[in-house]
Amino acid sequence: MAVQFIETEHTQEIDLFRRELEDLKEGRGMLMQALHLAQNRFGHIPVPIQEIISKTLKVPMSTVYGVITFYTRFTLEPKGQCEVSICMGTACYIQGAAEILQELESALGIKSGETTEDGLFTITTTRCVGACGLAPVVTVNGEVHGRMDLKKMRALITELKESYKEGDEA
Repeated sequence: MAVQFIETEHTQEIDLFRRELEDLKEGRGMLMQALHLAQNRFGHIPVPIQEIISKTLKVPMSTVYGVITFYTRFTLEPKGQCEVSICMGTACYIQGAAEILQELESALGIKSGETTEDGLFTITTTRCVGACGLAPVVTVNGEVHGRMDLKKMRALITELKESYKEGDEA
């Protein structure tokens, strides 16, 4: 879902972000801190925000982009209201995470890394959430759901669809 970031619709947030960046200049880890600030403030890091970071911190755009695309915590596109992530670490994968991912993709009509047209759901995968004893693991907006199987995944999808559709209508 390619969403255009229109700066004029975010002037207050951008002004506040610029002030926060000024406080980071010359500090240790300033780029990572700036990217975390941007991700938290805007929900993603669009090109205009990357340019502000680059100019303010005097870091090349290629470096800013490289760090964003290296770390899965950062995203160039906005995520849905509900981010469902499947752990694909060894323990989870062996216990059936790939089949759970396929079920989720089929139910939502999108692939991993994509967001539904209505902006409600994003599917992601991760390498490990550190809960191998609960494999396979699915997280929903950071909340861990362990020992997932296809039946539990179907029930979770139904619950999430009902919950987020109701919230969308309100």
